[in-house]
Amino acid sequence: MPDASRSAGLLRRDSQPALAYARWTGRGPTLVWLGGLRSDMTGTKAEALDALASREGFGFLRFDYRGHGTSEGRFEDGTITLWTEDAREAIAALAPEGPVILAGSSMGAWIALGLVGPLRTEGRNPAVALLLLAPAPDFTTRLVEPNLTDTQRRELEETGRFVEPSPYGEGMVYTRELIEDGRAAAVMTGPIDLGGVPVRIIQGMEDREVPPSHALDLAALLPSENVTMTLVPGGDHRLSEPEDLQRMEQAVLDLLKEVAALA
Repeated sequence: MPDASRSAGLLRRDSQPALAYARWTGRGPTLVWLGGLRSDMTGTKAEALDALASREGFGFLRFDYRGHGTSEGRFEDGTITLWTEDAREAIAALAPEGPVILAGSSMGAWIALGLVGPLRTEGRNPAVALLLLAPAPDFTTRLVEPNLTDTQRRELEETGRFVEPSPYGEGMVYTRELIEDGRAAAVMTGPIDLGGVPVRIIQGMEDREVPPSHALDLAALLPSENVTMTLVPGGDHRLSEPEDLQRMEQAVLDLLKEVAALA
């Protein structure tokens, strides 16, 4: 059996909301799951990776940002900067000292890209590879703001928020703080320096929330020597069909193997 152990609980912090987490402590780099906006760590892809970590024996960490899932805090108080800080602190506290592979879905890809520099500077948990699924960096400035209706703009101005219907359940709340912070936290403003780490992007061709053109724009800003994009015919934003999960799992195993060969 793989030499790994599992734990789960709440990461309590002095002045910030506690974060719910689950992890496998295993061999090699720790795979860190970074979920999307309003998603939680019990989603289909996160559960599939948890099972993969159990079978293969590698380290795996998943958690809920503040205001998500069973973590403390209100969703409407969150911003990209705060959720990125949640991720940085979760990695520092819950990942064994050593490298990490960041797997970001949708908004989680934005957070992954924003973490590479700080993790490299801190040195304790450098990111050695990225897996980006339906990546949505800068979605507030590139996908939300340009499509705001006059009514939504007025609601933002007058009330500081608006609610957009969602195909996945309750409406999505966008706040003035999230929109303004998104401009400050933007990463697609020029070439993105990732220090040469391998990057794998998986993008559905039928994604209605984050169009394939957005992933192509992102890829154009990344160093080209070790970036691979897989476009999935018929794939939607969730990428949670059995064949999507198999594709994601294989990408993780390939990255683990590549990172081990470079070590």
